[in-house]
Amino acid sequence: MNEVITITSATIADIPALVLLVNSAYRGDYSKKGWTTEADLLDGLRVIPETMLEQMNTPGQHFLKATDPAEKIIGCVSLLEKSTKIYLGMLTVEPTNQGAGIGKYLMQASEEFALKLGKTHIEMTVISVRAELIAYYERRGYQLTGEKRPFPNDPKFGIQKQPLEFIVMEKKL
Repeated sequence: MNEVITITSATIADIPALVLLVNSAYRGDYSKKGWTTEADLLDGLRVIPETMLEQMNTPGQHFLKATDPAEKIIGCVSLLEKSTKIYLGMLTVEPTNQGAGIGKYLMQASEEFALKLGKTHIEMTVISVRAELIAYYERRGYQLTGEKRPFPNDPKFGIQKQPLEFIVMEKKL
């Protein structure tokens, strides 16, 4: 656990910084400084302010943010309540900070948050061709469920450079 990183709830006031962070970590040349880039798989933006605002206003939707000692947002995660589960999405760490344990710290905070809400499982979807990311989640106790879901064919989620689908992973808390 990183003692200099603080995890708190994100607010609507954080949207500009969160959108910049998420897009810089997943798409474009800057994202290639980290290992979670989707730039070779998708073009376009990962998220836009209007979508994030809509998500933040959705009942049962929560965002956590990781900030450094200067209070700069360097990571985030989206958590959506679904009956006995939490859906974990948009796990993001600023590319030059990847590999420093911030993602693991955000995942731990997400699990603690889910438990406080009385949830028994965390579910996530991962693009099926992201073997290194799937292995990362498996090392943290997530298991493949065997379920697959289609990747949205909608430019607001990105423009596919190849056919993509999601696999579903889950962890019992």
